[in-house]
Amino acid sequence: MIYANIIARELQLKEKQVINTLNLLNSGNTIPFISRYRKEMTGMLDEVSIQKIRDREKQLLELDTRKEFVLKTIDEQGKLDEQLKEKIENAQTLFELEDIYLPYKPKRKTRATMAKEKGLEPLAKIILAQNSGSVEDYAERFIDEEKGVNDTEEALQGARDIIAEWVSENEYSRKRIRHIFQNEATIFSNVVKTKKEEAEKYSAYFDFSEPITKSTSHRILAIFRAENEGFLRVKIEPEEDKCINFLEEKFTKSNNQAAIEVKKAIADSYKRLISPSIENEIRQNLKEMADAKAIEIFSENLRQLLLVPPLGEKVVLAIDPGYRTGCKVVILSAQGKLLHNETIYPHPPQKETSAARNKLIRLVNTYKVEAIAIGNGTAGRETEAFIKKTSFEREVIAVVVNESGASVYSASSVARQEFPNYDVTVRGAVSIGRRLMDPLAELVKIEPKSIGVGQYQHDVNQTQLQESLGETVEHCVNKVGVELNTASKELLSYVSGIGPSLASNIIEFRDENGPFENRESLKKVPRFGPKAFEQSAGFLRIRESNNPLDKSAVHPESYHIVQKMAKQTNSTIQELMSNEEARLKINIEEFVDSKTGLPTLKDILEELAKPGLDPRVKFELFEFDDSIRKIEDVQVGSTINGIVTNITAFGVFVDIGIHENGFIHISELANRFVKDPNEIVSLNESVSAKVLNVDIERKRISLSLKE
Repeated sequence: MIYANIIARELQLKEKQVINTLNLLNSGNTIPFISRYRKEMTGMLDEVSIQKIRDREKQLLELDTRKEFVLKTIDEQGKLDEQLKEKIENAQTLFELEDIYLPYKPKRKTRATMAKEKGLEPLAKIILAQNSGSVEDYAERFIDEEKGVNDTEEALQGARDIIAEWVSENEYSRKRIRHIFQNEATIFSNVVKTKKEEAEKYSAYFDFSEPITKSTSHRILAIFRAENEGFLRVKIEPEEDKCINFLEEKFTKSNNQAAIEVKKAIADSYKRLISPSIENEIRQNLKEMADAKAIEIFSENLRQLLLVPPLGEKVVLAIDPGYRTGCKVVILSAQGKLLHNETIYPHPPQKETSAARNKLIRLVNTYKVEAIAIGNGTAGRETEAFIKKTSFEREVIAVVVNESGASVYSASSVARQEFPNYDVTVRGAVSIGRRLMDPLAELVKIEPKSIGVGQYQHDVNQTQLQESLGETVEHCVNKVGVELNTASKELLSYVSGIGPSLASNIIEFRDENGPFENRESLKKVPRFGPKAFEQSAGFLRIRESNNPLDKSAVHPESYHIVQKMAKQTNSTIQELMSNEEARLKINIEEFVDSKTGLPTLKDILEELAKPGLDPRVKFELFEFDDSIRKIEDVQVGSTINGIVTNITAFGVFVDIGIHENGFIHISELANRFVKDPNEIVSLNESVSAKVLNVDIERKRISLSLKE
């Protein structure tokens, strides 16, 4: 492991931890599997640390690949000596490597290359030496009309162009100017005057400046988006005189005519070559950092959303509300199967309130409905009020469900395949109901970035966003575990070691042969080899298995250990799982061997105590304030209850039961400085907030948690 020492030092880990982790990753093991079932090898590293090791190895590989290319290119030019080779091999960053490579990089025609073609390089060297004497006299020797040098000024200009390129390619100069940019540059933005009205939503940046060291990710992304849309002109630069003065100190060593020419070349070099080049680097850096922060926020929001407590296996009546087209109603079995669907019209223009109410009462009684899920979109609040005014003959809870992304699912190929004979409105209602029953199982069917819990998700690097969100879904699915005999293809595809192709094979095998009797029978699935079984088995549950361990997170590779524990305590495995006294007799240190250490043994004991325990917290019912139906009902100074629906770097959005969300700025989250809103609130958390301001015209509600 050539990078283990570097990664261990950077991440403050033991080298052995890094070596073992890289060996596991490079042997085809997934991160969820490694973090859960190979704790002895990694030294108890969690998924985040393992991802950092993987990502850093990838960066170092990319750096080495680039070094190989640079070495080959310079060698082909015949300019690679041992000193330069060593310098390239020791480069620690891409920036450092590119600075070394710049003088040797093949160029398109530049002012400097044209001047060299005219034979002016010797003149440039004479001037840069800054010896005494008349520069005009030096320049006169290089006048050559055939080469296009007609007078001394043209000769001097060509020499300055060459010097400017030398200055810009100087490794130390670029490093120092880059440092000034990184620590002292300011980002400036100004509105394009002809587009001022169109750009109103970016008005905060019409005449804006801020040190880049203080720029937040959301401001950077907003400014760059506005620039891309043609609304803003953006510039990033430090104090120009400071940069030019530094270059003059480095390259001028006299106070004569030649030095004056060098200073002219330096000013040109900075303005025309160095500043634009370094500014592009800084822009790229800022964008990458802003992307990383936005992706991190999106991934954390998604993680919290996917781990929202499920209602569980209940018969659910789900409603996708609407006015003119009515409310689509579906009945779902406790396992999420569609049993019935129809449409009711309790709202204008039809306003068939009585008929709609009677239908719902009949459906609740007929199917023994235990819960009603109501989408929070158009007419959602009115539908909730209608449900609350309906007297059912059995106990039923009514829950408003965030339907963001349901329309994406209902129009997807997944939904069409699942419900080919139903239209999008019925599919949308099914999605709303299933979200209440098990948010994780339903939301995995929707492209993560369509769920609506991000910040500037369309502006960030889409490949990186997709990878991060995919890993977040994978983490959540494997953390919770999956019931093998009821899971959808989409849910199974996120299980460690499976993926879409094997998920399809599992579903086909299950459809043809009936439910899996135990984990071992997975091996009968076509192309489900030993590696796939090893990676996935511990995350798959079979509640009705003939082996009680199959409903737990104990990996099949450890079943023999549990059997030894049962034998030692004169118990059955089932008794170990149901009897605490039997488990207390186990001395786990007696089961430590070369392959199994205390971390795994402790995990096994925890699983025996709570087999297959869902890590998600218990479902709690939340009800909005009935007195608030529209924005005009929200009063400044009052306290209002709501549910956190989105967390961004700059604040928190709260569903208060009406069409408009409330917003809590990060400065209003606590009576102290808050760096990250996640310190104070989490997604789907219920909060009580004070109303600071209501802007009816702009449909904005400002809230505070300070009091």
